[in-house]
Amino acid sequence: MDASSSDTGDQIPARPVLEGPDIARMLTRIAHEIVERAKGAEDVVLLGIPTRGVFLARRLAAKLQEITGRTIPVGSLDITMYRDDLRLGPARTIGRTEIPADGIEGRLVLLVDDVLFSGRTIRAALDALGDIGRPRAVQLAVLVDRGHRELPIRADYVGKNLPTSLRETVKVQLTEEDGRDAVLLGVRPPRPGSSDGSAEAEQTTPAGER
Repeated sequence: MDASSSDTGDQIPARPVLEGPDIARMLTRIAHEIVERAKGAEDVVLLGIPTRGVFLARRLAAKLQEITGRTIPVGSLDITMYRDDLRLGPARTIGRTEIPADGIEGRLVLLVDDVLFSGRTIRAALDALGDIGRPRAVQLAVLVDRGHRELPIRADYVGKNLPTSLRETVKVQLTEEDGRDAVLLGVRPPRPGSSDGSAEAEQTTPAGER
């Protein structure tokens, strides 16, 4: 994921800005947009970026099946070894890459993630995808786009554009992992002695949020 923080020890308690019914509606809308733009989604393969992107990809696949009546291939794409911030933090656990049996060659691959922030996670995903095969095209679906891009990357399907400051944190919670569906907005407090946390927030963004 690009921007959901798992390090909440130093954060002001977050508040929900989206709840379960909101997330369900957004996924339904995205599924209909995929069918419309992909002309029936006949060659679509969904690949979720661990962790919550995988759950979202599975939910989207289920909704696409409801709409089209066809089983939509869905898998996961681990990007751990393709990240550009590995040296900046502790060792990371390598996740699972699971590619559907028919592969991705000549298919429309739809990457799915929970939050889009700097764009670096998606860049890593594109690198990982390139080592697996050559899809016909690659598109991106995200539940939340919080802005602050550092790379020329944009999502094709967005559940919610959520303007944020760099000091704010965005965390997606999903029932499969967290026991509830919600999007939480929090604020990372400034460091002691700092009169304005906006500039330092950009310099101290946790590696997992990039």
